[in-house]
Amino acid sequence: MKADKTFADEVMKRSGQDIHACYQCLKCFVGCPVAAYMDYKPNTVIRMIQYGEREKVLKSHAIWLCVSCMTCGARCPNDVDMSAVFDTLREMSREAGYAHEAERTVVVLHEEFVRNVKLWGRLHEVTFFIPHMLRSLDLFSNLPSGLALMARGKLPFIPKQIDGIEEIWRLYREGYKTKGELGQS
Repeated sequence: MKADKTFADEVMKRSGQDIHACYQCLKCFVGCPVAAYMDYKPNTVIRMIQYGEREKVLKSHAIWLCVSCMTCGARCPNDVDMSAVFDTLREMSREAGYAHEAERTVVVLHEEFVRNVKLWGRLHEVTFFIPHMLRSLDLFSNLPSGLALMARGKLPFIPKQIDGIEEIWRLYREGYKTKGELGQS
């Protein structure tokens, strides 16, 4: 596989992060709560970008697993925000047509979260997870823990909108809708 010398420059321009500032201190990797599940650790993804391994990075599962907790950016001595880099890489992966199962699950999760907060002003777990499970075709992995939580009264079955839900709706109309991030109104 041939190295793409423009890859790092493109990632830097699109993410606003200086990829070349990374000197592999591993603080991003050590602090990442999902690094254990990634095929390539955050610092390895940076190195692969630096080496121009476009296809390998854009096809990786690691870019879809970042939860944007920003622990990596807070720990980085050179202020490289890996969550911004991963956001950029996900966009580039989608544009290149490298969608896979991890992307479908993450995109469905995000869409259902946004839909749920728009409806109730907060996350209501039951009306969040049921559509998510149906859309992602992951029908049973969370069912036992969900039923156990419901049995203990930890998951209210009937949702309740927050006071001031109109303000949430206004934010969605004015903010997300103009940026095209919400989808349907």
